[in-house]
Formats: sequence, C-alpha cells, structure tokens
Amino acid sequence: MVKYVFKRIGYMFVVLIILSILMYCIYSLIPSNRAYSDARTDVQGMKQQLRNATEAEKEAIFQERYLMYQRRYGTDTNNILLRYLRWVGVAPNYYGQHNGILQGNFGWSQEYKDTVLNVIREPMKNTIFINIFSVILALAITIPLGIVCAVHKGSKGDQAVQVGTIIGYSLPSFIICIVFIWIFCSLLGWFPPSGMKTPGSNFTPWSWKWFADRMKYLALPLITMTFVSLGGMTRYVRASMIDSLSMDCIRTARAKGVREKTVIYSHAWRNALIPVVTLVVGWFIGIFGGSLIFENIFGLNGMGKIMIQALRTADVDMIVLLQVFYVAVSLLGNLIIDIVYGFVDPRIRVSA
Repeated sequence: MVKYVFKRIGYMFVVLIILSILMYCIYSLIPSNRAYSDARTDVQGMKQQLRNATEAEKEAIFQERYLMYQRRYGTDTNNILLRYLRWVGVAPNYYGQHNGILQGNFGWSQEYKDTVLNVIREPMKNTIFINIFSVILALAITIPLGIVCAVHKGSKGDQAVQVGTIIGYSLPSFIICIVFIWIFCSLLGWFPPSGMKTPGSNFTPWSWKWFADRMKYLALPLITMTFVSLGGMTRYVRASMIDSLSMDCIRTARAKGVREKTVIYSHAWRNALIPVVTLVVGWFIGIFGGSLIFENIFGLNGMGKIMIQALRTADVDMIVLLQVFYVAVSLLGNLIIDIVYGFVDPRIRVSA
C-alpha cells in the first residue's frame, strides 16, 4: 500500500506540472498586464513633476518604469516556459531573485489590489464552513433514508420518498433557492434573505454572539443546499442497497438465520458503500470549490463568487492559482477514493 501511494503521488505530481503549464500558457493569453498598469499609475502620479516635460520624455519615463516592473514580475521575456518557471519559483528573475510559488509568492490580484492569499483567505473559510455543514447534514439524512427505502422497497413510505426526491432532483437549484426565500423569508419571516452578518455588527470572532449571528444568516443557505443534495444522494444510496440486498451472500446470510440488522448494516451496507464512497468523497473534495448559484443568490462571500469575479475581470494570477489548486485537490481526491476503497472492501487490493 505504501509503495502504491508513493507511486500515485509521483504520477499526480507529473500530471499537476503538465496541467499547470497548460493553464499558465492559456491564461497568459488574456490581455492583462500588471507591469503596464503599475507603470501607467506611476506616470500618472508624477503629473506635477512632468508638467513641463514633452510627450517624448513622458513616454521614455513610462517605458523605463514599464521595463522595471516587467523585470520585477518576471515578464520581461516572451519565452513562456521561462516565465512559467519564474512563476513557480524555479528560475530567477532579471535581478537573480527567486520569487515564485515555492517562495510563498502566490500572485497579486489586480482587482482587489492585494495578494491572492489575502483575497481568498476569508472566502475559503466561508466556503469550507458552509459546505462542511451542508455535506454532513445531507449525509446524516440521505444515508439512513436511502437504506430504509431500499429495505422497504415498494412501500408507501418508499414511494413518497421517491416522488419527493424526483421533484428535488429535477428542479433547478436556483428555483429551489427562490422558493425557499419566499417561504422562509417573505411568508414566515424566520431568516434574512441574504448576507452573512447583521449590518454594522462587530462581534468578537468565534464568540457566541458572532456564531449565533452568523448562523442566523447561514441557516437558510444551509437548509437549501442540504435539500438540493437530498434527491440525488438518497436515490443513489437506495439503488446501491437494493443491488446489495439481492446478492447471493445476503440470501445465504438470511438462510443461516443471521439477524436482519446484521444482514443490512454489516453485510449489505458494506457492499453498497463501495459505489457510494466515490460520491461521498467527491462531496467533501468539492467543499473548496464553492457554489456560484447559492453564493450569488444568498449574497455569500465564497470561492465560487471569487472565481467568477476573477474570470470577469481577467484577474490572471487569481485564476491560475485557483485552477491549479482545484486540479491538485481533484488529484488528491482520486487518491483518497482509491485508498478508502481498500478499507471499505477488504477484497479490493492495490498493486504497485
């Protein structure tokens, strides 16, 4: 197992390098130039000093500043591979300095005028906080519900759940968001429709008042996200359990007089868990990506909203870093799924 894990990590590293090069090259084609913007800002800030200068002198000063910033940011060459190596931090810039990702420089956001890490720190916390709550809550409901529906297949309760899950699975998520806002905000008045905290509030972070105020605003998004997740996951668990309950080993266990609870939760559920693991782990890996629809409708400051904003404003450093991060998370998720398979089903063995 250890040899297999290290081998997979090596493959992941190679894939990550190849994809990062491709994404860096693609997004480098976006017409966005930080050196040009900074040089133009410097020249505009020197209006008093350059009020008597000719246009040629102003242009010369601009070109000088422009070249200086290009050398500082490592973009003073058209060699895209060299620029990529400088971005990573492997190759030095014009001044002989290594100033890339390996040195902790993850880029600069032109839109927010701050480092990328500072920009994504708070949205990442919000996205993880919201998604972990919704995923755990959804799993706590869908797994038992799917098992019960599979065991009592064809009953009135199973039919009612199937109708409800089909409706929830078929409706677009933004329609469900609007309906829930209408019910819980307009009609009942239980929750605020958008935002993440009371306007003007300044509670101490992670204090009880801060948490209560935050949950007041996040309750409706969490309820909506959980409800949207119920349809697909419940039907997935139900289908897997029905397949497992029809296996010969389950019939044999029942014929031997094994208790029904043991048959269901020890034998059938272990077999049904194999296909479910992929979906469950995928859910947890997806908590870093954020949800564009939910974050925009409910006014949440999350990663999905940040990503779309970066694409709209051609914030290249932000886009490339987030894309590479999502690729790394996906590769790690696939490795985790393969490892979990071995723990869930002892029959599965990996070979180096």
